[in-house]
Amino acid sequence: MLLAADDARRAVVSRADGLRAEQKPLGREISTATPQTRPALLARAKHLADEVKEAEAEEAGAEEALRVAQLAIPNVIEPGTPPGGEADFVTLEHVGTVPPVENPRDHTEIGALLKAIDTERGAKVSGARFYFLTGIGAELELALVNLAMAQAREAGFIPVIAPALVKPEAMEGTGFLGAHSAEVYRLAEDDLYLVGTSEVALAGYHSGEILDAAELPLRYAGFSSCFRREAGSYGRDTKGIIRVHWFDKVEMFSYVQVEDARDEHQRLLAWERAFLDKLELAYRVIDVAAGDLGSSAARKFDIEAWFPSQHAYRELTSTSNCTTFQARRLNIRTRGEHGNVPVATLNGTLCAVARTIACLLDHHQQPDGTVYVPQALRPWLGGRELLTPPADRRALAEQPAP
Repeated sequence: MLLAADDARRAVVSRADGLRAEQKPLGREISTATPQTRPALLARAKHLADEVKEAEAEEAGAEEALRVAQLAIPNVIEPGTPPGGEADFVTLEHVGTVPPVENPRDHTEIGALLKAIDTERGAKVSGARFYFLTGIGAELELALVNLAMAQAREAGFIPVIAPALVKPEAMEGTGFLGAHSAEVYRLAEDDLYLVGTSEVALAGYHSGEILDAAELPLRYAGFSSCFRREAGSYGRDTKGIIRVHWFDKVEMFSYVQVEDARDEHQRLLAWERAFLDKLELAYRVIDVAAGDLGSSAARKFDIEAWFPSQHAYRELTSTSNCTTFQARRLNIRTRGEHGNVPVATLNGTLCAVARTIACLLDHHQQPDGTVYVPQALRPWLGGRELLTPPADRRALAEQPAP
């Protein structure tokens, strides 16, 4: 497809250049023509001008077709990436002890008991796969975001509140309008897209810029709301808040020199692991197979935490090395010895809030319906050691004032 588009572009460019080359001597002929020969030359000039206009339109169309063909080409896979599709990942490590929970409840039941999650009213207000976080559910979101941002800040990341609406060039430049386009919400009247991750806005942040090599690596921790259509997931995770159309997320994003990209990828993975260790979760680290990488990643590692109610590991975080794929498309460079060269970009989810709440409720549930609070989260939850159902409001209201 790309070679054919390139051949077609070369052909129309050659034709347009040839026609434009004819115009120059014809213009000189007209300026010196006799009254007898001028009308024929003028007619020829008009016809030639029409041909040039037509050829330039074809040239523009061929340029666009070539650009589309170029954008359709995914990143080059990093050596050592497992071959195959979604089911062909390689497990690199198991961490922590799977909790022995008898007759586990799922997070939707626990969330209802705690009055933390309300999917019924979420569906009433916004439709399927929407929800309200209420009471301790809302507090959990704020606690997780604060914990994630505190860790990122301590690691040297610049905290960012990122826009959830971006221009097409940002979405296209990061690789989300190719194979992933069915997942994306678009506001047609404004020609803006709702991001599925703040990676898009953070990548676009330095688009068209030449970065100072002395300032690399540049690391940002972006918080934003994220939106996904979940096209193709019919019937999967329809209950609860694991697979939803809207959620909030803290995303790490790095700009580094190309030669430092693999080491940075391992650092991002280590920071993700540290965060899940703080949440005292059992998890496994997997090396994602080549056929499941998407267009922008050269390699990707996922961390999947244990859900007792599902007796399965489910993805909580992911980190991708996009090498120069996004930087070339967004024109983000640094000065090298032989001119300006693209940087490498990498991303890593530190906390996808809704799914992490679901995992905490499921993983840390107690037999009496309460939920254990990991020590690292307690300072952000008023020192609570357990999440318990809220007291009846009417009973509290009837208590005498202190």
